[in-house]
Amino acid sequence: MIGRAVANEFAKMRRLRVVPVAAAMTVGVVALSCYALAAPGFPESVDDPAERPWQWLLGSMALAVLLVSPVLLAVLASRQVDIEHRGGGWLLSQTSGLTPGALCRAKFAASGAVVVAATLAQSGLVAAIGGLAGITVTFPVGQWLGYTASAVVVNLVLFALHLWLAARTANQLVGLGAGVLGVFAAVSGTGMSTGVAHFLPPWGYYALSVPVDVREAGVVSLDPPYLSVAALGVAGGALFLFATRLFDRREV
Repeated sequence: MIGRAVANEFAKMRRLRVVPVAAAMTVGVVALSCYALAAPGFPESVDDPAERPWQWLLGSMALAVLLVSPVLLAVLASRQVDIEHRGGGWLLSQTSGLTPGALCRAKFAASGAVVVAATLAQSGLVAAIGGLAGITVTFPVGQWLGYTASAVVVNLVLFALHLWLAARTANQLVGLGAGVLGVFAAVSGTGMSTGVAHFLPPWGYYALSVPVDVREAGVVSLDPPYLSVAALGVAGGALFLFATRLFDRREV
C-alpha cells in the first residue's frame, strides 16, 4: 500500500511543479555561493593553500543554504499538500484505505527524495564551479562531505515540519510565513553560541553545521557537532512519525 502511495506521489509531482521549485532552491544556493568567487583577493588565492579558497567557498555555500532553504522548503511542502485540501484528497485516500497520516508519510518519502537530490546537487555544483574557477589546492573531501550530510539532515527535518504544518492547516500562508520567519531564525543562529543554537531546532542547526568561520586571521575550520545533527535527524523522524499517527485521528 505505501509503495503504491509513494509511486502515486511521484506521479502527482508532474503537475505540481515540484521539480522547478527544487531547481530554484539549487540555483539560488549555487548563485549566492558564487559571490565568494567575486570577493576581493579571491582570484589570487586559488593557488595558495594558506588562503584556504575551498573553505571560503564552503562557508559561502553554508550561508546560502540557510538563506534559501527555509522558504523554498515551505513552498515545496505547500505544493505537495494544498492539492489534498482543495480536491478532497484526504477523504479520497482514506476511502481507499490510506489514512491521512500514511499519506503524509508517503509524501515525505517521495518529496524527501527530491530534497536530498537538490541538496546533493547544490554541493556538487558548487564544488564543480570552484574547480572551474581555478582552485588548485587540495579539495577538503571530509569537510565538504560532512557539511553536505548535515545539510541533508537539517533540510529533511525542516521539510517534515513544513509538511506536517501544511497538512494540519488549510491556509498555506501559515506555512509560507513560517518559512520566512525560519530564515530570520536560521540567520540569528549564526550569531548565537553553540549551546544556545542547540535549543533552536531545526533552524539553529543550519548554523551548527557551518564548518568554517571568518576571523581576523582569515578563514578557520570549526568542529561542527555532527552527533547533535544526527540526533536532530533521529528526533525529527520520531516526532514526524508520532505526529502523523496522531493525524490519523482527525476527521476528514
